[in-house]
Amino acid sequence: MSGSMAGFSEITNVQDALKAYFGFDALRPGQEEVVQAVMEGQDAMGIMPTGGGKSLCYQLPALCRPGLTVVVSPLIALMKDQVDALQARGIPAAAVNSALGAEEYRQVMLALRGGELKILYVAPERFAQESFMNLLGNLQVALLAIDEAHCLSQWGHDFRPDYLRLGRVREQLGWPQTIALTATATAHVREDILRTLQLREPAVVISGFGRENLDFAITHCESRKAKFERIDKVIARWKKGIIYCSTRKNVMLVFEELTARHVNAVAYHAGMTDEEREFSQNAFVSGRADIVVATNAFGMGIDRPDVRFVVHFEIPGSVEAYYQEAGRAGRDGEPAACELLFNHADLKTQEFFFEGSNPPLPVIRSLYNMLRFECDPATHELHITVDAMAERLGKDVNPMAVGTALSCLIHAGAIQRFDVPGQLTKGTRLLKPEQNFECLDIDRNGLEEKARRDHLKIEAMTRFAYSMGCRQQWILDYFGEPDAEPCGHCDVCAAAGDEEREEVRGDDLLTVRKALAGVARASKRGPGGEWVAIYGRGKIMDMLRGAKNASMHQFLTSLSTYGILKNLTDAKMKALFRAMHEAGLLQSTGGDMPLITLTPQGEEVMQSRAVPRLSRRGWCSVPRSKQPRLARDKSRSLLESMGLGRMDKELYEHLAELRRDLAEEYGMPAYRVMHNETLRALATVKPTTMEAAMRLKGVGPWLRAHGLRAFVELIQDYEEC
Repeated sequence: MSGSMAGFSEITNVQDALKAYFGFDALRPGQEEVVQAVMEGQDAMGIMPTGGGKSLCYQLPALCRPGLTVVVSPLIALMKDQVDALQARGIPAAAVNSALGAEEYRQVMLALRGGELKILYVAPERFAQESFMNLLGNLQVALLAIDEAHCLSQWGHDFRPDYLRLGRVREQLGWPQTIALTATATAHVREDILRTLQLREPAVVISGFGRENLDFAITHCESRKAKFERIDKVIARWKKGIIYCSTRKNVMLVFEELTARHVNAVAYHAGMTDEEREFSQNAFVSGRADIVVATNAFGMGIDRPDVRFVVHFEIPGSVEAYYQEAGRAGRDGEPAACELLFNHADLKTQEFFFEGSNPPLPVIRSLYNMLRFECDPATHELHITVDAMAERLGKDVNPMAVGTALSCLIHAGAIQRFDVPGQLTKGTRLLKPEQNFECLDIDRNGLEEKARRDHLKIEAMTRFAYSMGCRQQWILDYFGEPDAEPCGHCDVCAAAGDEEREEVRGDDLLTVRKALAGVARASKRGPGGEWVAIYGRGKIMDMLRGAKNASMHQFLTSLSTYGILKNLTDAKMKALFRAMHEAGLLQSTGGDMPLITLTPQGEEVMQSRAVPRLSRRGWCSVPRSKQPRLARDKSRSLLESMGLGRMDKELYEHLAELRRDLAEEYGMPAYRVMHNETLRALATVKPTTMEAAMRLKGVGPWLRAHGLRAFVELIQDYEEC
């Protein structure tokens, strides 16, 4: 049922409406700019982080102006939550989607025709119905709001073909004022949104992708056991959260493992019944369950503010998907953790999904020819499952690829899918049985371009998993914020302030490179030049130490690296390999008997193109505490050479803010004012005199003349507090 106009009064002042209906005194940064643009009659595109309050950007203007606001939303659950919340505030709102019964739909249509609604949520596929479009065309649509606007871009991580219809919908409705909103959009996605919707001189508001309260971490796990050990630690510290898995099978595996450990968890995936999914969602949102284990089917529109962690059990298929899902943590602004449990072997799952969503043209052709051959000659119909179709095409055909191929044929106007009375499976009907495949209107270039884009997304996510810099900074750079500062609190930034992990130099660096060379010799190159694992960790360590046991393979004893680290004890060798794995130099295939090889970062170190930061615990030639200062490498950074302890993260943030102010004042990038290393030195050494500050590395003439005193005075004030 829709909300009623009875009791609703239009408040034309934005601030008054904000207070009266939502209880807020002020809008957040980003919200204010978008709302102002909409109130002034502009089209707008808002890119705001998850939890940034995107829905208020169209809900508030909808209450302050006459006419109907139509909101395009991709998920039924999201619509229901939004409509329920609006109706609870006395705002007349309703939704039109496939979940409505006949009577509910009739009531909504009556309210719509009678002008009794201010906000109407609509599923994108509904615009394909001529009767619905005719009805909207006779109404005063004051604003068209497109939520999750990244869905209309093939560069987006959740592309939906029904969204492509929205440009035509705008034209049919007389080009109403339009606002597009999303949390994750690269430059390519933003261009697609603007082009598809044909927005008129839009106000583009990008409020930043950064989430300062989130601690990002990537943990390289060699086995499933290691992942569960890490999950135990995350739950013990953070208590409430979401664990994302790539497959339904793994959702149930993780859920059952947590249940066996008496963790208060629920499961959620698309293979469950509507009732089961609703139970799990309500249990988690209401707080009756502490943890939900789910596929990416869960989360969009979920508004539980106290989610303290998001763990990804496997690597997702894109940086956009990862950041949107991770962003569901800490929506209350309090600290929260986002952790990716990475095993290189998990990429096989994403490769499977890639193949499933990008069937090659021969698979689409074979499917179409099979349908023409096997359909009933009288009805041109075939009533078999997608899995059965895949079996008939060959044992190596991915059923997911068949489902995608069917969608391609539907969009080409070649087939129709329909419900079969009395059966669970859908039927397939040929619409042009006389046409051969070559005559079909299939966008071959479009298929190739989509495959290329999807492959680039997986490559980017893999680079992120192996990256060795600040996690937040890497993500912000990916989304087009190249001048972002290190966050200071992700796992990499925290390790940078930890004396146990430091740059390895001298003889210890030579030891690391010898070990990596041994791993490389015991591996092979794949067709794309990537490293492919052949042997397990134990075999490679034995080879490096020159073991002569009976199980040592003849190939390993013939390698040039055989016995190259015979001076290391077994304990030191294990500690070294553990440190290299933690630093992201090695990758594992996972499973009960994992094989190991180099990561791209490991190859960089082996080839002397990079210097790693490793824990020195248990393997280095001279313990750091006993190492003479003069023996340390002269090129080591200032902080390490002085051994002054950990960086003060709170002071670092204040100094970074001052640097941003100076950069704005002088019209230059922040790094031109002061490099990050110098900023970290200030936050560690804490000089309270100009003389002491000028001795720091990186303090040049310009900084001494223009801004150094301000930094020193800030440190003085900080130390006095």
